Parts: sequence; structure tokens; C-alpha cells
Amino acid sequence: MKWFAFLSVMFLSFTTGPVFAADPPKETQEAVGTFLEGCEKELTTWCKEVTPGEGRILACLYAYQDKLSPRCEYALYDAAAQLERALSALSYTVNECRDDLESYCAEVKPGEGRLLDCLRENEAKVSSRCKTALKDVGLK
Repeated sequence: MKWFAFLSVMFLSFTTGPVFAADPPKETQEAVGTFLEGCEKELTTWCKEVTPGEGRILACLYAYQDKLSPRCEYALYDAAAQLERALSALSYTVNECRDDLESYCAEVKPGEGRLLDCLRENEAKVSSRCKTALKDVGLK
């Protein structure tokens, strides 16, 4: 199913170290919570022996996709939608702040919130576009 591939990409995008965040973003944590709660029965029935990581849990569910409850299917779709919104917000922010990141934060190593800290430290110099984007997505 297409949504398994999409969900796998979305989970990998947000769980392998987002550009701005020190910890997984709240949206990612909520999406994972939605997934775990909605698919709890399936995870404990068919995937309890699977070691999490590298998409193995989703691969396990994919193997049993014909047995998934409607609740689990909905949770997967809902988690994917939550992650898609978060990815769009992150993409928007990076695009709007690209020049500022290059000008003021080029020497900063991405990850663990360092780029966001750099933008905040240079707030007086950061463009209004970037400030607006940070505010729009709740990072300011």
C-alpha cells in the first residue's frame, strides 16, 4: 500500500534528527503516540518480537496489512497526516530562513536545536520573512 511507504518516509524524516529541534518535535511525538495507541492490538499481537528501528515495525504491520483493524488503519493515516503537516511547516521555515541561515549560521552544525538557537541569537539581524515563518510554525 502507498500509505505504508509514505508513512515510512515521514517517520524516518522526523526521527533521524530534524534540522531545528533538540528533541523530536511535538508533532512527531503526537503522531507516534497516535500510531502506537491506534495499533496497540496489532503491535502486541504480531510485532511484539520486532526490534524497533529502520522501519521494521511498519514492515511488520505491512506483512499483516490484510488483518489490520479499522482503528489501526485510521491511526496510520492520521499519523501520516500529522507528520505531513509538520514536514510542511519545517520545509516552509527552512525556505523562508535559508538566506539568514547562510548569512548568520553557516558555521553552525545542524541538529540539537543549534540552528534555531543561532537564529534566536541573531534575532535583531534576521529577516522579517524568517521571523514570520518562525512565528507561524510556533518556533518563536
